[in-house]
Amino acid sequence: MCIVGIDGTNLRGGGGITHLRELIASGHPPDQGIEHVVLWGGAQTLDQLPDRSWLTKVSVKALNRGFFSRVLWQRFSLGEVARTARCDIVFAPGGSYDADFTPYVSMCRNMLPFDNVERARFPLLSFRRLQYELLRWVQGRTFRNADATIFLTNYARTQVAARVGCVDERVRIIPHGVSKRFSIAPRPQMAIDRYSAGFPMRIVYVSIINHYKHQWCVVEAITMLRRAGLPVVLTLAGPSVPEARVRLDAMIARCDPDGEFVTLLGAVPYQELHRLYEENDIGVFASSCENMPNILLEMMAAGLPIVCSNRGPMPEILNDAGMYCNPEDSEDIARSLRAIIANVQSRNEMAEKAYRTAALYSWENCATETFALLAETARVYRDKDRTRGKIRFRFRR
Repeated sequence: MCIVGIDGTNLRGGGGITHLRELIASGHPPDQGIEHVVLWGGAQTLDQLPDRSWLTKVSVKALNRGFFSRVLWQRFSLGEVARTARCDIVFAPGGSYDADFTPYVSMCRNMLPFDNVERARFPLLSFRRLQYELLRWVQGRTFRNADATIFLTNYARTQVAARVGCVDERVRIIPHGVSKRFSIAPRPQMAIDRYSAGFPMRIVYVSIINHYKHQWCVVEAITMLRRAGLPVVLTLAGPSVPEARVRLDAMIARCDPDGEFVTLLGAVPYQELHRLYEENDIGVFASSCENMPNILLEMMAAGLPIVCSNRGPMPEILNDAGMYCNPEDSEDIARSLRAIIANVQSRNEMAEKAYRTAALYSWENCATETFALLAETARVYRDKDRTRGKIRFRFRR
């Protein structure tokens, strides 16, 4: 049996918190040989996580403060508190790790720092561009030195591991799951002639409005369909990056100045997203940069026929259960939408196939594989230390 520490330094919201919350809710580490788990985080982080008998949540004041306070705590304090807690291994799901404690397991969850083309979409002197340039160096070093690194897809492993020099034997692919509340059996599809201006076909795209998400191309594609006489409307949901929102607003002002067919909902609470999918007829996912497209997986689980970007890991997740398009080409998006709208049988088949495929991704599997990897890595390094006659706790190489 071993003791695992989890570094919550870089986890404050979004997908990182969702992953950690589901990991704790769905896992049972004692089954994988883990005696106890200690998790360090700020109040904002810990408040979003469930309680478990095998889990101790430790609130750290420094992690309630700004970026530099969190970085300094991880660098100079995490190692000592991990040793005090008698941890055998530390898990750093945030992707950046600089503590003086090994062994540790890291996780890659963000492709932007490692994709030169996508990173260049952000202005050279902007805060976000600087942030991604810094993360490329910090996370690359983290993955390279880690005793094991978790990648979410084969695509991410291929693109990142080779660039940063990860050792193959220290790499593991463990995809995220999808919450059971997104599991909505596919609804029977209707022919387009059953829809009208008063009862339009509803298309939804959920994602942050950002440079690599291409919502403006989707708006233009929907405009093309309406000009061709198809009664379709579009709902966009998600928070906004200001510069990208300016571009989207300009496109909406040009294509739909009277607000007839494009609805901007803004950020929708994660706990309510499944209802939004259930209210719509077709899903669109037009991102050109993803590590693992969780929103795509949610739409699949919700039984929607999907028009999807042909970039990155999307075909790895969706396989042949959707219609693909170039996310930067409005005409190609319109072509794919037109094709899927025209064929009721194809829509039904794609929705059913996507629904079955999504069922293969579970948080229970993710939790079991993750805790098993942590226990295995701790055991391997403990045995090595015993063989070499070294003390239990080793400092970072």
